Amino acid sequence: MQLTKRVEIIVSSLELEEILEMLDGLKFPGYTVIRDASGKGDRGEFSNDLGREFGNCYILTTCQDVTQLDQLVKLIRPILKRVGGLCLVSDAALVIH
Repeated sequence: MQLTKRVEIIVSSLELEEILEMLDGLKFPGYTVIRDASGKGDRGEFSNDLGREFGNCYILTTCQDVTQLDQLVKLIRPILKRVGGLCLVSDAALVIH
């Protein structure tokens, strides 16, 4: 196993492309996107009532480079302030296969 940081992002699907471009630009090794996320946060409940283009997305990725992670946080914070959402960073162990 390899120690890593797990990065979880929940954001409006309208912001998805911008965030994926950030991950690609910062050379993150990959990510998983789960569309149509729903739940409740500090801005109230959110669900996919208005169709896929207005839904929420869950993005999961990992990161071993602290500098790379700091750059992502710096870039994503203004988006979260503007439209809401969530970014969680936690310790994880990656199973090498």
